[in-house]
Amino acid sequence: MYLKRSAGGLAFCLFYLASCFTNKYVLSVLKFTYPTLFQGWQTLVGGLLLHISWKLGWVEINLCSRSEILSWLPASVLFVGIIYAGSRALSRLPIPVFLTVHNAAEVLTCGFQKFVQKEQTSPLKVCSVLFLLVAAVCLPLCDTQFDPNGYLWALIHLICVGAYKVFHKLWKPSSLSDLDQQYINYVFSVVLLASASHPAGDLFSALDFPFLYFYRFHSSCCASGLLGFFLMLHTVKLKSSTTSGQYAAWSFLAKVITASLSPFFFVMTANVLTVSCLVISGVGEALLVYAERTGT
Repeated sequence: MYLKRSAGGLAFCLFYLASCFTNKYVLSVLKFTYPTLFQGWQTLVGGLLLHISWKLGWVEINLCSRSEILSWLPASVLFVGIIYAGSRALSRLPIPVFLTVHNAAEVLTCGFQKFVQKEQTSPLKVCSVLFLLVAAVCLPLCDTQFDPNGYLWALIHLICVGAYKVFHKLWKPSSLSDLDQQYINYVFSVVLLASASHPAGDLFSALDFPFLYFYRFHSSCCASGLLGFFLMLHTVKLKSSTTSGQYAAWSFLAKVITASLSPFFFVMTANVLTVSCLVISGVGEALLVYAERTGT
């Protein structure tokens, strides 16, 4: 059982790393910065593969209640915001910087639990959240590659991630599973992003993309769709087979590996203060994982 869990966790880390690197390559190296098309493609591939897996009996999806599907649509709107803003931010920011801002979404969920739901919050968790907040706030001030648009989209991404987590905590369905929710997210995203591609100007602007007919662009896009789907499957599987603390630990390990290896593959300029902010964020998430695993 332990070896099976470890294999699942390592597979999750591998797909997380490969998915982040592939997306970064398409967005920053090839500079395919048309998020309605790129994210629309990824959600289309994910939705089709999930639908095929469902019809073949490999996964179980149950969408029998229209009212619960409609009640989940606000989360699907936030999901589109997450992937759209995340794509914009990742195209401009280094992966470690992007992940540092992304981690600060926990500040919103913790703040909601403490000040709105009036839940008891341990000093360790408060300390960890403060570490995440300080790192995210100070990082733009220390970043030698400061990109205001990149940080703006990262902030929007952070807000959408935090709101999605809060909505998920408040909305506790009796019948919709994680795969049901993801299936709805995929379908909604494809429809919304396809509808927005023309008004956003991406549809015709992409025709001038210099690598449009190059094999490396086609292969990278195919890889991004497949890797995103397998990452989603392994995320759902890992969540269902481990405790929340164990999943948090695997997620933390995946981020550390990805952030540590990314400077060897993508350009990143950092000074001592920038690295300090990244380390503070890592310490904050490590404390959060420890609090989650020990229940403190």
